[in-house]
Amino acid sequence: MRSLLFVPADSERKLGRARQSGADAVILDLEDSVVPANRPAARSQARAFLASSGSAGFRRYVRINPLASGLGLDDLVSVVPERPDGVLLPKCQPEDIRTLDHYLSALEAASGLARGAIRVIAIATETPAAMLALANHAHGAYVGVSARLEGITWGAEDLAAALGGHNRRADGIYDDVYRLARSLCLLAAAAAESAPPLGVRASPPRWRSIRHKSQLSTRPSR
Repeated sequence: MRSLLFVPADSERKLGRARQSGADAVILDLEDSVVPANRPAARSQARAFLASSGSAGFRRYVRINPLASGLGLDDLVSVVPERPDGVLLPKCQPEDIRTLDHYLSALEAASGLARGAIRVIAIATETPAAMLALANHAHGAYVGVSARLEGITWGAEDLAAALGGHNRRADGIYDDVYRLARSLCLLAAAAAESAPPLGVRASPPRWRSIRHKSQLSTRPSR
């Protein structure tokens, strides 16, 4: 996959535009882009989108809420019956992928789907604890955590919020801790033999020597 488009699942207009975006994958977002009051509508619209787009020519993923929030399982119950191609798990650590695997196996069985049909992408750098889990590779990190694991990606915004600061310096370059996040994500993906990290479109010059093969976008024009 070369391009992945995030779409707020509570926006009918943006869901409609996503079908003509040309992206290789559409990620239906139930997390950060959806305010709490809109979660029921977002789940319903995500499910309807999945039901009507099975032969649309692009892969369909759902970013659920973190498992620790207590909302992620409800998200899964809503969308798994319509068989998304995969799930993005935010703010996660390796043990969360194991838990998600168990949830998906149970829900696939209940929905008459083959076990393992739904893949997983871990967003692995959004909290300080997640960063430390990546660094602690001696204890396994994401190696062998689940056969569903399709990729590991990173993000700087939530980590910056957790640390109470900005993720870029005055010259626009990512600050040290966020460059570390991207490097650890690359190493974790290589060690787990998953897809290379999903990158952002505008990479600082010092990162251009590392070939991140996919791009994440929130705008259909990308």
